[in-house]
Amino acid sequence: MPETDKIIHEILPVGMLQCNCHIIGDPKTREALVIDPGDDAERILEIIHRHKLRVTAIVITHTHIDHVGGLRRLQEETGAPVRIHADDLELYRMLDVQAAWIGWKPPEKVEVGELLREGDAVRWGRYEAQVLHTPGHTQGSVCLYMPSEMPGPHDAAVVAKSTDREPARLFAGDTLFAGSIGRTDLWGGSFETIIRSLKGKVLELPDETIVYPGHGSSTTIGDERELNPFLAGK
Repeated sequence: MPETDKIIHEILPVGMLQCNCHIIGDPKTREALVIDPGDDAERILEIIHRHKLRVTAIVITHTHIDHVGGLRRLQEETGAPVRIHADDLELYRMLDVQAAWIGWKPPEKVEVGELLREGDAVRWGRYEAQVLHTPGHTQGSVCLYMPSEMPGPHDAAVVAKSTDREPARLFAGDTLFAGSIGRTDLWGGSFETIIRSLKGKVLELPDETIVYPGHGSSTTIGDERELNPFLAGK
């Protein structure tokens, strides 16, 4: 695949807790999706401007304060709609409580433009990702699943070439980490529920799927199925 056709994907750890913010752009249309702008909005905007991208959606995997701290500034600058699962709206309204608990200044809230639901497709340019509602870390936690980075539709002969496709991607928020899972002792958390989400949805994905957690390094579904102490043998 020519470099000019390769998807733009920048990962920026932001804020004190180093939340992984993702900027994913279509190199042809220059439309982009931003996931979890947890802080450092100016750094996120610099990447957007450097690639000459136009943000068409901002998706929040869950509304813990470290995933939404830069949301207001980014939304004001881009005008892009903010998408959150309805089950996390109450937690979003509790940002002042979250801030007091962690000792931070509460970030300014934004108006949520669109509510996410299981099975929704988030589209930008020629790409799309499927919403998986994966409660457990919070009630409204979601993952975004990109079956392939290859835009469609395509000629069958092109699609058949493995070199033209890369493994699927899962933007997992704080549901799944390399070697661990999201904590369940905060607002709306449930160990039984997160395990059900992981076993019933996340582990159903292909082993080669690249997993991008909300913090830390990437992994794969296959590695977590085999090595994650919470999931091994599931």
